[in-house]
Amino acid sequence: MLSRLLCLLPLGLLMAQPAADPRDSARKALDLLLAGQYPDLVQNFTPEVKLGVNEQTLPKMGAQIKSWGAVEKIGEPTARKAGLNTIVVIPVAFASQSINFQFAINPAGQVAQFFMLPGTAGVTWQRPPYSKPDAFREREVAIGESPWKLPGTLTVPVGQGPFPAIVLVHGSGPNDRDETIGATKVFKDLAEGLASRGVVVLRYEKRTRQYPTVSKMPKFTIQQETVEDAVKAVALVRTQPEVNSGRVFLLGHGMGGYVAPQIAEQDGKLAGLVLLEANARPLEDLVVEQATNAGFPAKELDTIKAQAARIKRLDPGDEDAPPVLNMPVSYFLDLKGYDAVAAARKISAPILVVRGERDFQVTMQDFDLWKTGLAGRKDVTLRSDPALNYLLVAGEGKSTEAEYRKPGHVAPEVIDEIVKWMGK
Repeated sequence: MLSRLLCLLPLGLLMAQPAADPRDSARKALDLLLAGQYPDLVQNFTPEVKLGVNEQTLPKMGAQIKSWGAVEKIGEPTARKAGLNTIVVIPVAFASQSINFQFAINPAGQVAQFFMLPGTAGVTWQRPPYSKPDAFREREVAIGESPWKLPGTLTVPVGQGPFPAIVLVHGSGPNDRDETIGATKVFKDLAEGLASRGVVVLRYEKRTRQYPTVSKMPKFTIQQETVEDAVKAVALVRTQPEVNSGRVFLLGHGMGGYVAPQIAEQDGKLAGLVLLEANARPLEDLVVEQATNAGFPAKELDTIKAQAARIKRLDPGDEDAPPVLNMPVSYFLDLKGYDAVAAARKISAPILVVRGERDFQVTMQDFDLWKTGLAGRKDVTLRSDPALNYLLVAGEGKSTEAEYRKPGHVAPEVIDEIVKWMGK
């Protein structure tokens, strides 16, 4: 059930008791969670975490963890600094799957935020056949300025430029620059595949990954999470000497595609938009659909439906109300009334919409909305492939969360389609 909500929303927030080493704090929190010692966890929550998680909500998370079976191995924690906080990741192998528990530890040793992400224990990424490493070079770049500067990677074809370029915008969740989901690195595949075919590609760490507590700031919206950084990334690409500044495109995956029209409007000069597995419906509608399709228990499903209904009723006077679906109310107020398809109709640049028909997270209903809403425009191209899932990986039969844990690559047909479309 995890991945059905994973790519849309963070699933939880936890705590840790103070410790000299943030890794010790994170491991202590993990041990308490796995042991079901919820009252001890609550005693050490940050005030912000206490707003969203308490002794009543924690057992639901514990039940989900138990559904993965016995703990077979807890790996060594890794740590990196993110402003004043330290991000600690601890891989855990359960009987049925592996999970990376990611903690943001504040200077007091408390957990300021927590995510459960599909793990890749024992899986090493291998280059797809369409990646030609002799055909491109990579260099590190920085997007934006302090306090929200983001590290990124520019992948540049070898040869005479200037080349067309494309900026990759993540789906929901605290994604890294490779958009690592389970055993697949969606953006790394795209970057190396497109650069091997003569396209400059920029990918970068998402703000909510680099600075995990940013979503708890007052008045947090999709502008701070995604749009602002994407606009800056596009501006940066245009300044690169290898880039044809008049041929800069934007690619959004999942929620990145949903808000791509906003990015295009704020930039005003994009050569085109690529929407991969982009939802057309509001986030709260997708969450209810995913929970229903996942077979959540009736009581839990009712809770999710109630929160989604609460989102529909929000008005500006609710901005200081408690979080809903583990996000601040300001986030949903900002998106209230946003119609992605209508926004896309106002963008004069060409649009490519690509859909995997096996996607169980953002279904064909969304593709049909894009198709109907953009009908009649000769500069809009729509493609669906019956073999692809949400990660653009080819397979057979029903796609499930288990499929995400198997090594896979973005299908070569997707690379071909994007290159062909950009060349028109």
